[in-house]
Order: sequence, then C-alpha cells, then structure tokens
Amino acid sequence: MSAWLTTLFPFLRWFPMSREVIRADLIAGITVALVLVPQSMAYAQLAGLPVVYGLYASFVPVIVASLWGSSSQLHTGPVAMLSLMSAAALIPLASPGSAEFIELSVMLALMVGILRLALGLFRLGAIVNLLSSPVIVGFTNAAALIIGLSQLSKVIGVPFPRTESYLADLWRVIEQLPYLHLETVLFAAGAFLLIYGLKRKLPSLPGVLIAVAVTTLISALVSYENKMQVTQAQIQSEKVVSAMTDFARAKQLINKLTEEISSLNQQAGKLEEQAGLENIEQAAELRATAAVRKHELNILKKEQTLKRVALHKMTLQGVQTPAGQWQFYPEEAVPDNRESDEKSWRFDSIEDGQIVLSSGGAVVGTIPEGLPDFNVPTLQWDLMLALLPAALVMALIGFMEATSISKAIASTTGERVDTSKELVGQGLANIAGSFFSSYTVSGSFSRSAVAARTGARTGMFAIISAVAVVLVLLFFTTYLYHLPQAVLAVIVMMAVFSLIRIRPLIQAWRVDRVSAGIGVVTFLATLLMAPAIANGILLGISLTVLHYLIRIMRPRAEIVSHKEDGSLGGIKAHHLKPISELYVPVRFDGSLTFINVAYFEDIVLEALSEFPRAKVILVIGSSINEIDASGEEKVREVARRLRDSGVQLMFSGLKHQVMQVMESSGLMDELGREAFFADKQTALQTLKNLFEKRVIEPRDSDDRTVYRGGNVTSHLL
Repeated sequence: MSAWLTTLFPFLRWFPMSREVIRADLIAGITVALVLVPQSMAYAQLAGLPVVYGLYASFVPVIVASLWGSSSQLHTGPVAMLSLMSAAALIPLASPGSAEFIELSVMLALMVGILRLALGLFRLGAIVNLLSSPVIVGFTNAAALIIGLSQLSKVIGVPFPRTESYLADLWRVIEQLPYLHLETVLFAAGAFLLIYGLKRKLPSLPGVLIAVAVTTLISALVSYENKMQVTQAQIQSEKVVSAMTDFARAKQLINKLTEEISSLNQQAGKLEEQAGLENIEQAAELRATAAVRKHELNILKKEQTLKRVALHKMTLQGVQTPAGQWQFYPEEAVPDNRESDEKSWRFDSIEDGQIVLSSGGAVVGTIPEGLPDFNVPTLQWDLMLALLPAALVMALIGFMEATSISKAIASTTGERVDTSKELVGQGLANIAGSFFSSYTVSGSFSRSAVAARTGARTGMFAIISAVAVVLVLLFFTTYLYHLPQAVLAVIVMMAVFSLIRIRPLIQAWRVDRVSAGIGVVTFLATLLMAPAIANGILLGISLTVLHYLIRIMRPRAEIVSHKEDGSLGGIKAHHLKPISELYVPVRFDGSLTFINVAYFEDIVLEALSEFPRAKVILVIGSSINEIDASGEEKVREVARRLRDSGVQLMFSGLKHQVMQVMESSGLMDELGREAFFADKQTALQTLKNLFEKRVIEPRDSDDRTVYRGGNVTSHLL
C-alpha cells in the first residue's frame, strides 16, 4: 500500500484484519461503550447541555477521530475538562440549556476543530510546549476542583447560582446545606459506594453502568421525581406566589432581551456587509445598543439565580381539602385542624401558567429518540472573536490531553504516535461533529485506558462503541428517564477528583522554584477567575514565557576560579579566591543573540570593573550555541572598548557553528586567531604560563607592550 494513500486515509493501516483482531476490538468496543454512555450524559450536563448532546458527541466525532487519528487505542468523545471549559466560556453569553447556548456550544466545537486542524496541517504541535508541566498541573488541579465541586449542588439537591464569581456561587451552595434533599443525597451516596466497591472488588465489571442501571430502576420504583402541577390559587401564601410570579416574569424578560440582542447583532452584521458610511454608522449604533442590553441581561441573570436560591428555601406542605383538591401552605402556616401529607414541596418551574412543585429529586427526564440531523452550525461572527481565546486554550488543552494519553499507551504497545496526525484527527472530529449537534470533544484518558486494558488492537473498537451509542439513541432513551442527576454528578466527581496531583508541584519546587511558583499562581488564578478558567491557564502561559525570556535575557554568567577539586565554580557563589588579577575567566551560559547581548556586555564590563588590573578577559563559551548579527556586532564593539583600555577579549571552547560565524564575519581576524582556544583548560594554562613569565618587550614609544608566552602573542593595546 502506497505511503501517500495511508497518509491520506490512516485507517487503511488496520487492514487486513484477522479474526483475532476483530474479536479483540469487538470486546474492547462493547466494554468502552458501557463506560461511554453514562459518562457522555454526565459530561453533557457539566457542559450546560441536555444529556442527549453528550450522546450526540459520542457518535460522529468518535468515528472520525478513530479513522484519521494516529493512535489505535485513543478514544475520543466528551471529556470533563473541555465540558467545563465549554460551559465556562459560554455562560456569560447565554443561559445553560437554552437554544442559543446549544448553538454556541456547537459553534465553539467548530472553532476548536478548525484550530486543531490548522495546527496539525502546519505541524505546529510544538506550540503545546508553551504549557509547562507546573502550569498544566496547577491548571488541572484547579479545574478538577471546580468541576467536582460544581456538581455538589446536584448531589445535595439544591440550585447552583451562576454569577461572575464561581467561589461566591459555591459558597451559596454550601449555605443551602440545611435545605438539602435527603433522598438525593442517598442516591448519590449509594452510587458512589456501588462504583467504588465494584472498582475495588470486581474491577472487571462496568461499575458505572451498573450504578446507572440500579439507581434508575430504584428511582422509577419509588417515584423519586414526584412532581405536581398546581395553580396560584392552590398556594396559600402571597409571599410565595409573589416570588414565583416574579421569577417567571424575570425569565420572560431574560428570553426577550436575549432575542433582542441576537436580532440587533444580526441587523448590525447585515449592515456591515453593505458598503457606505451611513450603514457603518447605523451598525455601530446597533452594536452599542446591543452592548447596553447585554449589560442589562447580565444583571438580570445574576438576580435570577439568586431568586431561584431564595425560592428553593421556601418549603410548602400539601393539605387535601374535603373536595379532594390540594392546597399548599408554608410549613409554619399549616392550619392546626388540617393534616398535611408530610412531604416538603418546593418550586420547580412554571410551565404554561401552571406552577410545578416537586417533593422529589431531579432526574434526566425525557431524552429525544433518534440520531442527530445534519445541520450547518450557526455562525455568530460577533461572538467568534470573544470566544477565540477560550477556543485556542481548549484546542491546546485537548491536544495535550489526547497526545499525553496516546504516548502513555504507546509506551506499552510500542506504537508510534504522530502528534500532527493526532491533531488532524481531533480537528476533523470536532468539525464533523459540529454538523451533527456535537459540542467540543477530545481524547479520554479513562476510556482509552479501558480500551488498552481490554486489548483493543485498532481504531475499529471506537467505531463499535459509537454504534452502541447509536443503538441507545434509537431504542433505549426512554429507559433513562428516571436516571437521577445526582448519580451523573457522582460519576463526574469521581472522574475528575482522580486528576488532582500534588506530588508534581512538590517535585517542581525542588527543581525550579520559580516554575513551581508559576504553577501555584496558575492554580490560584484559575480558582479565582472561575468560571472563566481559560484566563487562569493563559496567565500561567504568559508567566512561563516571561520567565523563559528573563532566563534567556540574563543567562547564568559569573567570574570563575578553581575549587578544591580542581573544577571551576563561581567566585561569589563558592567564596573562592580569584585565579589572577591579570586575567579573568568569565563563564557565559547563553547564546549570543539580540535578546541577551546587552547582558553579555554588562557581565564583561563588570568583570573589568572588579579587576581593574586585568589584561585579559577570557569568556568560557562552551555553552554558547549560536550567535546572530546582533551578537557578532556586540562582541566586536566590546572587544574594541576593551582594547582601548589595554585589555584583550579571548574565548575558549566555542562550538563549530559559532566559530564559523565569527570567521566568516571577519571577527576572528579582528580579535586575532590567538585569542581563541579549543577548551578552557588550554586557555587557563596558557594564560597562567604567559603571566607568570611576565615576558614584556618594548614595542614603541607610546608605552604599548606585547606579552609573549607559550604559543600565544596577545597585543594588549
């Protein structure tokens, strides 16, 4: 099979497939599917989407990534990190679960896919090196805490307020602990014990799927959801009714403002496409109006979340009248002569003018049957620029996650992983998925590990897992109605808390305290900036690049002398006596380029100021890997300044490529070929011999002299 054909269609390398390979992939695919179905639904909720969108993201993207990726065991689909990042990027722009939010999630997946595809096609995978290990660990730890703790409200059965401060929102959840729903907590605890126990005692069984099946069955049998529609007249509290209707009015206003903002931006976009100054001015006015409305909308959303929390604290008890009609009173206001049903009812929603009360917990609810339709993603050009930083970070994080998983598995299988091909596969998966209502996907560590452990041989296993998702979408969604959302929350929490690692930061502190400090700053910044967690890692990247630039600009450079063991060390760091007052060896551990040549000049002149009697400054340059035009010019300038002061600039141990530049530029001839030594030992011994002999011969009348010693003749002017 020709190389170009396998490059264009990487999946051709799977064939021909033996019966053994097919059997192995079939078993691995079915096993992974048992994990994929519940995980995908849990992660969709984490992304602020209905659970069915997790199943959509586990269909087309899985197939495309397996066909065009380079790893045979990598499983692509919804993952916790990108699910949270997707929600965090979009929450300021739309309400989670709304039609606009879903459209933006799909558009964001397309953007991430295009960025990854571009990085892969141009073989720019090395850009991920901007993510240093401490930054990645700091960000991952913070994101894992944010992801896990964001599920706490579902575990205890209270609303999760969404404002611009995640920590403030989390505190409001903690404040609602007295109002928790006991049955919800029991379902969450039971799911945790079942998953954890099966993992410890019977790891071969699909613990997550078993927990989902058992809790769904129990939920259906005990009528865990338990909702009731009532009229305002049935609620015997003006305060409660007023709060509920106020909440409903605010929701309508939010929807109206959202539609108005969308309409204004669309009108502005159409005007900007047309020529003419008048159209541009009108578009600018519309954009300004949209910005004002957006500010109003953000304030309304913040107030609405707080209203929802306040409503949850208002508990009611039902009392049945002799006529058989239910009336609901605040718990403290139930008439003494009336017997209540002993259930605590809380506000759930308002549908078609009817108030929905619930005495149970939240379940997944109705999941649409059937496969996603082919739809071109809606592109909102005005929001693309705002989402670009988040899309870029998601592209890099997802790529880093996928390649690290692939390389970890490849270390045991011996398979070669091409990071550029993996980028192409991941990019195509997100692009293709966006046309089938998928949100952003990436390589999953847990599912890939399951695939490798169960013996997956080719990417065919992933396609088999996607077929299983198709069967669920076609025939089994009705059976998932009663699945408690608390169980999905536990699945997410158990998955992400296992990502928290402290040891790498401790180890980094021992090696490089500045880098470890940047990792800690990234951790704290990600927590403080949440829900906009992309800003945390962007800060970490910026600090890493700045630290790197500072290190390049100021490489290690010091005056050296002999230590007791004969090796060279810094005279200040090791409190050493100088080798000589007449010749000063200076170690410079950096390349001579535009970014640090000023520092090279400073260190040479500093050596001269500390040793004013010096006649030679010897630069030990074994660590100088390159020299550019700025470096060559600066060395020439420094040598001339030293020569004017009667001092010779010398070099030892320069690499071939540096010597070549100096020779071709004429710098070597200007300094004198005798000013270059092959290594530092030869240079120091020669200078020692030269200055110990102190052979000084008169040269001319202006008191310039020539030192002669060994094979060196240095003109000290």
